[in-house]
Amino acid sequence: MYTPFLMQQNSQIDKGRLQVNVVSNIRNRPVANARISISYTGDPESIIEEVRTDSSGQSPVVELSTPPLDYSMEPGQYQPYSEYNLRIEAEDFAPVNISGTELLPEVKAVQPVRMESREPENPFDVIVIPAHTLYGEYPAKIPEAEIKPTNESGEIVLNRVVIPEYIVVHNGAPSDSTAKNFYVKYRDYIKNVASSEIYATWPENTIKANILAIMSFTLNRVYTEWYRNKGYEFTITSSTAYDHKWMEGRNVFDTIDAVVDEVFSSYLSRPNVRQPILTQYCDGQRVSCPNWMSQWGSKYLGDQNYATIDIIRYYYGDDMYINSAEEISGVPISWPGYSLDIGASGEKVLQIQEQLNRIREVYTAIPAITSMDGIYGENTQNAVRKFQSVFGLPETGIIDYKTWYKIQEIYVGVTRIAELQ
Repeated sequence: MYTPFLMQQNSQIDKGRLQVNVVSNIRNRPVANARISISYTGDPESIIEEVRTDSSGQSPVVELSTPPLDYSMEPGQYQPYSEYNLRIEAEDFAPVNISGTELLPEVKAVQPVRMESREPENPFDVIVIPAHTLYGEYPAKIPEAEIKPTNESGEIVLNRVVIPEYIVVHNGAPSDSTAKNFYVKYRDYIKNVASSEIYATWPENTIKANILAIMSFTLNRVYTEWYRNKGYEFTITSSTAYDHKWMEGRNVFDTIDAVVDEVFSSYLSRPNVRQPILTQYCDGQRVSCPNWMSQWGSKYLGDQNYATIDIIRYYYGDDMYINSAEEISGVPISWPGYSLDIGASGEKVLQIQEQLNRIREVYTAIPAITSMDGIYGENTQNAVRKFQSVFGLPETGIIDYKTWYKIQEIYVGVTRIAELQ
């Protein structure tokens, strides 16, 4: 007789990849030589893999079994992802147990882990990742106007769209006073929500359209100070009835990570409307939502090679367009507007050289830049290439848009006196 776990094991015919990134909760410093034990969620005592982190706090990429790719390409009764348990142990840190890390076929799952020092009040940390929203049961979105009124006193507090460094996520419904608030980096929040609400195996243009909708919705909450003007102390909630599903401690996927890093300063606009549009959507199968984007419908349009903007306009109308924020909070100096490569020189190159050397103090695998001369030579190129390797970017040795802002993000993190907690 088959148990549900045995049935799940027997359906694991494809392969996905898993990498675990372990940092300390103090200034996000990488934790080297952490031991990671991997088991099936349905059989947590049977260890199937055991690996350790390197000097950058990263495990090797492990290939693990998943259900067939087809399961994530059509709505159905079968769970399209496999679930694994992780136990992370490191000297001087409290152990962390993660239940429900999700793996999809043909993409890489990246599981972030933040470890706290081993103290009597921190004997261990347990994180349980709930079901994906396209598979589990969650409340449907309560409809709202996509453009918020601006004639109410105090409703709009920002005069321009700014990409925030952090947002405050209330992990529950707005009125749930027992739910915790979490300070989350904006890009990490978007990656978490997208990994929780769409499948990373979908076409790239579909992923991009959904991420733009998530970002525009989120920035509308930021721009209008929607919850703070109602007397709450947070930016957004994790309730699907009101906002999007953010899951504490969940893994993200490389295809989603790459798209967010590419478009994170963008949002959706309509002509003569200053605020980002509150772009609502639903799955389009269990829940119908006319005039909103259908997640499964967007997937089928992607299958037909629809461009990202065409997917967006199919659902939201032809007057919707992609806009860019005027400012990115927390970034020392903004993107120069062109890629930096061998032969480049000047203030921007010198800035990058200084930042990479500061980052190297924490991520020691990055080679030192010995000539701080503002000239992009082989020494700088090698440091950039290793930085890209450590942080999951294409290893080109060229500082493009994604690499520039990833350097800024990591630099701010390692030089900050104290992370927001």
